[in-house]
Amino acid sequence: MTEVDHGPIGFTVAAADFYEDLENDNTRSFWTAHKEEYERLVRQPMLALTAALADEFGAAKVFRPYRDVRFSGDKTPYKTHQGAFVPTSPATGYYVQIDASGLRVGAGWYDATAERKHRFRSAVDDARKGTELERLLGRLTAAGFELGGDRVKTRPRGWPADHERIELLRHNTLTLMRWYGTPEWMATPGLSARVAGDWRALSPLLEWHARHVG
Repeated sequence: MTEVDHGPIGFTVAAADFYEDLENDNTRSFWTAHKEEYERLVRQPMLALTAALADEFGAAKVFRPYRDVRFSGDKTPYKTHQGAFVPTSPATGYYVQIDASGLRVGAGWYDATAERKHRFRSAVDDARKGTELERLLGRLTAAGFELGGDRVKTRPRGWPADHERIELLRHNTLTLMRWYGTPEWMATPGLSARVAGDWRALSPLLEWHARHVG
């Protein structure tokens, strides 16, 4: 297979500026006038970055810039960020994004069927498995990752409110994300090493999920 050259790796501050402008004018006329900037500043660097990481982590899905507005009250046509996702199992994997605030890097599981949510909560309920996840999340948040994800407001049905790991049981989805802003190295080939380092650090989280949720 012939390797495709997507150009240099690295996002300049101009990529963040592009999204700031798009947030202020999310219209077809703006997009048409600035599509070349999107391709040059955003899409091509993202393709180059994910290609550089593919040998170690796998092929990435680089998301389309267009929003699906069919069932949304928000009819703005374009996404105000560019994301890429490397799956390790369904709706689970590594993530990288550029938007108006800069770069973010993370991993986790982003969607869950009722069966997978039940398996996750059963694993959290288990003393050994749940404690392993708590310790893992503690190390990663201490290293600068922020815990996120969709959660139920009180407690999941069937689980006691006084469970020792009730905060984890509340999660329907779970992510760990690090926000970088726009550091100088973001615009250099060293970007791929930074993202790879974060993804390696997050690999034990995905491995825990693979073992206990599938």
